[in-house]
Amino acid sequence: MGDELLLIQFGGMPKNAKPFKGIGSGVFEIALRHDTDAYRAILAIQIGQRIYVLHAFQKKSKSGIATPKKEIDLIKKRYAEAKEQAKDA
Repeated sequence: MGDELLLIQFGGMPKNAKPFKGIGSGVFEIALRHDTDAYRAILAIQIGQRIYVLHAFQKKSKSGIATPKKEIDLIKKRYAEAKEQAKDA
């Protein structure tokens, strides 16, 4: 996951990054698998000059590939906070 974040810092985009819909423009998801586990990082890359990692978690959803509502609510909250921070920077 760190390698993907470093690539973004230097202006690249990881092959496995995809837009994370329903939050805002410039929000992406990086999904990785390790052994039998799945991990996700949600980040915003178009807020000022900074990259904001909004949430990183191990995916344990029993309902398929959908991101649980609890996780989405947290991401939305942090995205709003990141936009506020960017205004003050």
